[in-house]
Amino acid sequence: MSRLRFARPVFASLRLNLVISIVLPLMILSGAAIYIGLSAVESRLEERLREDLELVATAASGPLSQAMSEQDEIVLSETLKSIFRIGRVYGASVYDREGRQIASLGITNATLNRSRRAAEVIDSGRLGGDFRRVEGVDVFSQFTPLIARDGRIKGLLQITRKRSDFQDQIAMIRTWGIVTWSILSLIVTLVVVLGHYGSIGRHVSRLLGAMDNLAPGRWTLATTASGPREIRDIHEGLRTLAQRMAVAEREIVARMKREQALAERLEYQEKIAMIGRVAGGVAHELGAPLSVIQGRAGILARTATGADQQRQLADIHNQVERMTRIIEQLLDCFRHVPDSRRPVDLGKVLRETLVQLVEDPKCQGASLQVHGVASIANIEAEPTRLSLACMNVARNACQASRFCARVSLIPHADSWEVRVEDDGPGIAPELHEQIFEPFYSTRPAGEGTGLGLAVVNSVIKEHQGRLEVAESELGGCRMSLIFPRATAGAHQDHSDRKEAAR
Repeated sequence: MSRLRFARPVFASLRLNLVISIVLPLMILSGAAIYIGLSAVESRLEERLREDLELVATAASGPLSQAMSEQDEIVLSETLKSIFRIGRVYGASVYDREGRQIASLGITNATLNRSRRAAEVIDSGRLGGDFRRVEGVDVFSQFTPLIARDGRIKGLLQITRKRSDFQDQIAMIRTWGIVTWSILSLIVTLVVVLGHYGSIGRHVSRLLGAMDNLAPGRWTLATTASGPREIRDIHEGLRTLAQRMAVAEREIVARMKREQALAERLEYQEKIAMIGRVAGGVAHELGAPLSVIQGRAGILARTATGADQQRQLADIHNQVERMTRIIEQLLDCFRHVPDSRRPVDLGKVLRETLVQLVEDPKCQGASLQVHGVASIANIEAEPTRLSLACMNVARNACQASRFCARVSLIPHADSWEVRVEDDGPGIAPELHEQIFEPFYSTRPAGEGTGLGLAVVNSVIKEHQGRLEVAESELGGCRMSLIFPRATAGAHQDHSDRKEAAR
């Protein structure tokens, strides 16, 4: 399995998403708010400038009306000068009802005959003003009617102010608005970026670094959870996921090992099956020639006179017997035995087996202890195969023991146990399953065929029993052959079958 990689594209980073989803809309909204506010301020400022001109014109209209009625040019001139002293005025002039200029100061229009706004003010008697050009300069003209004491409109006062005066103040306000918006945007961006790093970013980077270290065989998240609750929850979720990955990886490895072991076991079983078929055929074919060799050796032994000849013939006889025994074991291990079980007294079979075992030359040096074999132990079995299994286990115990071996018949609730123990070197636990495989032997080469326990295992399976291997109290190996008890009606069924056969 390849090492995990967690991609972190820059365009999808949380920091950029915060800037795009929070800072940018906030700046747009704040910019719109500032723009609306500036527009309102500009409108109010323009209105305020107009009001200032109206106040100046209203204050000067009274003296100018009286001066026009009295035709006092000095008062007209002084009043116009006072207008210039009050505020920044570009020009001031007094006109009669026909729009002819009577007095002026600064840059003004010589006549108002073409001014529609001036005509409206004279006709209505209300204040008015508009933007216009005077001597090539954009100005705002404030028209104020000059009303005599009798209520008649005597003339018109025009006060002008440069349009740039309005625009300069408005431009200054806009500049301050843009500067304020820029500073606010910068501050908000810095707060979001630094806040993200302090509260989330560094914890996420630490978590991503820990995630990069996860790999097959290394599913442990070494870092501790830190940061906001959501980040800690993600950290704990990732830790749980890593633990599950570790468990899954161990299960996969174990499953692969089991599958490999099963495959090897299947291959071995196929080999054993093939060997069994071959061995059965070879054993059958070798039986007759070995009988002939043994018979001819017996004939020669009766006529031989020299000691050396007798010894040589005895060796031939022993080897033929050994080969015959191996052939018998091969046939017992691999032949298919039909179900010919019948009620059998396991105690009787065991007693007969022990008699044969005592006469075995290889068991002469061991002290044999017997317990419980006098009991009547009814089971359903094939006597010959049962005796063969008991003999093989008992003989192995005698041959493996140093001083003594023990054979016991132990009753259980639903079974009988033939327990065979010795004080020999014992069998290592890891070999408990292998010793029942055909041709596997713990003895030196030439001392065992590796078929005895394979035959025992085959017999146990035929009788639906079980085979247990453990350490003996004597210090060596303990091997138990466990057979199920015979059912209550087994003897009656067997008797009925015998009567039917007669």
